[in-house]
Amino acid sequence: MAEEGGAVKRKVEAPPPETEGIVWREDAGRFETPDGEAFLQYHLLPGGGRGGGGAPPAAAAAVMDMVHTYVPRSKRGQGLAARLCDAAFAHARGRGMRVVPTCSYISDTYLPRNPALKELVYKDHEPHPKPSSM
Repeated sequence: MAEEGGAVKRKVEAPPPETEGIVWREDAGRFETPDGEAFLQYHLLPGGGRGGGGAPPAAAAAVMDMVHTYVPRSKRGQGLAARLCDAAFAHARGRGMRVVPTCSYISDTYLPRNPALKELVYKDHEPHPKPSSM
């Protein structure tokens, strides 16, 4: 864990090779490149009854709503968006979280290219998560 300007940055734990160099910024709810220019923003929602209400944000009861992926024009075409998604999905899987793919890149491009990850997607028949202040 490294601190930079008061912000806590963590390397993704036991990253698959495709997530190398991606930083998890828990305090900002982001996975990002080391320079912070490309990122995947997420919000944690309480999991549909699978845990206690006072559980910490990283608890398995959470649902990760992946809301936005951004790669600046100067860095596009290098696979950064996919690497950010790889890191976020590896993080979710490692913590037993479900994923809500709100970001259109994730739902329309990334998941069709990675069908095995659809098992992590929050299903409509599960109890609906509600936004939280996490």
